[in-house]
Parts: sequence; structure tokens; C-alpha cells
Amino acid sequence: MYPPPHHQIDNIEKMISVIAHFPLGMMVSAKNDSVIITHIPFIYDENSKKLVAHIDKNNPHCELLKENAAVTVVFKGPDTYISPSIYASEDQLPTYNYIMVHVTGKIKRIDKAERAKETMITMTCFLEGKKQKFVLEKNNPKMERFVNYIQAFEIEITNWEGKFKLSQDKNEQDQENAKRVIKQNSAENKAEFIESIYR
Repeated sequence: MYPPPHHQIDNIEKMISVIAHFPLGMMVSAKNDSVIITHIPFIYDENSKKLVAHIDKNNPHCELLKENAAVTVVFKGPDTYISPSIYASEDQLPTYNYIMVHVTGKIKRIDKAERAKETMITMTCFLEGKKQKFVLEKNNPKMERFVNYIQAFEIEITNWEGKFKLSQDKNEQDQENAKRVIKQNSAENKAEFIESIYR
């Protein structure tokens, strides 16, 4: 990822937190001169230190998920435009702040049906959150059919790269102002936008 160094972070715990809060990853693989991209949720397994996910076997990306194949997953956290008007200091220019994590690794396929089911259950439990309203049971009859249509896999992580562009090059007060803006804009209600997409 593009420097400068003050926007790069090497705190893996913070990067794991981004994945936990924004689990929809953009998985990127190369095929000849083409780039194949798929958007799917991932979970980070604290025990194995791997990313875990599954993909529809009809997805063309599935062909590239071969053992030890290289892959990169991009996780996008909050982002926002930063107006110079929010800074206490003068002579600032407009900019855009964001939190991004790139995880690179090697594919490890999960071909055993029972293990694939476990990943589906773990994923559902994680995405349901603390106020879990639905529990995916291993003996659910639909699981027997569904497991045949997915390819579960892990990513053995070889590199973490975090770019947190958060006005670190500004003074302390301006950094606080920029933090307030990204928090405020991340919490903004997007209901009107969502309604317009459905029209």
C-alpha cells in the first residue's frame, strides 16, 4: 500500500478489530491478465490465526481457490471527507480519511463436509451478534443440501497491511476534530440513500 509511513499501522489487534466490525471483505485473485474479485464476509479465527469463509461453487472465483493459491482480502472501515473548515489551524487543504486493511495469504481448502458445516455455523453465530435471533443447527436438514453447493476455505495469513489515514500529520486539536467528523459521518442515517437504491 502507498505510504507515507505515518498512515501505516502494524498493530495487528487493531486490524483484527476492523475485520470484526466490517467483516465484508473484497477477495482479490489473479487469473492470467485478469483480476477476479468477490465480496463475501470473513471471520478471523483467533485459535488458528486464519481468515475463514465460504463461497458458492458456481462463483467463477471458486476455480482459483486452489491449495496454497495466493489471495488478498481488503477490508474497508469507516471513511469520510474532511473539510478544511473543521481544523483549528489555517492553510489546510481538503482531504479524505479512511481505515483500510489488506490481508494477504494462501488458500487452504476445507473439503470435509462436517468441517464446512462448522464454518457456516460459526459464521452465522458471529454475524447474528450478541442478540442472536437465529441459530444454525448442525442437524438442520437444509445443511445437508447446502453444504454441497459451497466451498469453505481458510486463508493462512502471510502479510498484514493497515492504512489508517486519520490526519496523523496534523496537530493534536486538528486530529481530534477529524476524529469527531469520521465518527459523526459513520453514524449518519443512510436510510434515504438505501430507499433510493431500491426504487
